Amino acid sequence: MDNLLDGKSTAKKIQAQLQEQVEIWQAKVGRPPGLAVIMVGDNPASTVYVRNKEQACAKVGITSFGQHFPAETSQEELTRIIHELNKNEQVDGILVQLPLPAHLDSVGLLYEIDPKKDADGLHPENLGRLARGEKGLRSCTPAGVMRLFQEYNIELKGKHAVVLGRSILVGKPMALMLLEADCTVTIAHSKTQDLAKVSRDADIVVAAIGRPQMITSDFVKPGAIVIDVGINKITDNNGKSRLVGDVDFESVQPIAQYITPVPGGIGPMTVAMLLQNTFWSYLEKVQSSVISK
Repeated sequence: MDNLLDGKSTAKKIQAQLQEQVEIWQAKVGRPPGLAVIMVGDNPASTVYVRNKEQACAKVGITSFGQHFPAETSQEELTRIIHELNKNEQVDGILVQLPLPAHLDSVGLLYEIDPKKDADGLHPENLGRLARGEKGLRSCTPAGVMRLFQEYNIELKGKHAVVLGRSILVGKPMALMLLEADCTVTIAHSKTQDLAKVSRDADIVVAAIGRPQMITSDFVKPGAIVIDVGINKITDNNGKSRLVGDVDFESVQPIAQYITPVPGGIGPMTVAMLLQNTFWSYLEKVQSSVISK
């Protein structure tokens, strides 16, 4: 399978580089970067994600300010916590783990995060900076996709990219990043007519629709690059559960030029970009204090 884009090994490489940089800068400024992950309730998938993020922080030397709250926690209480973290000089990145319990307004909480500490890159100010091509914090999953292209020296200029999905978390920022890299970009979704035909026209397919194994070989032209952002849990007839993507890997892998596996593709890259964002925020803050001394 030499056409695999290995997100796991690339993420490890990024984390090793970050670890070196964190050590250098901690010696200069006297403190490491800090990331606060706010989790509400006990969603099993979220619990796994948060644990992975906290373990990744520990590996690279980022202090984790994880805060786990019961499902019944109020909007007002969480807003107060976010404001405290905004003021905390030890915290450089803040992330609210989604999904939240139904009674909470996730968008409202994201708006409360200081844009300079928006580790997930989802605050309107950071999305606006992305749209304008200005430097700023980038949404982690699409940023991870772009970093993987870079790692494998994949030429993007002039390619036709089809993004399947239009969420603010992945689809829209992904399209903007590909556009910034001089791709011709089509955003397709559940209401797109003849979705398979639109997808089949693409040199690059990014699947972010949240439907297990929906993208079959009918959606992919031979030689296309296929990026699978989906993470879906399915149970077979024997009651065994496993993770699959939005792409039917078995049918698509033989015809793709490159393809990302699930797991081990974009998931680890998302965590690596979260750490990268936290370090970027830290650097923005501490470099100015070092220069002014």
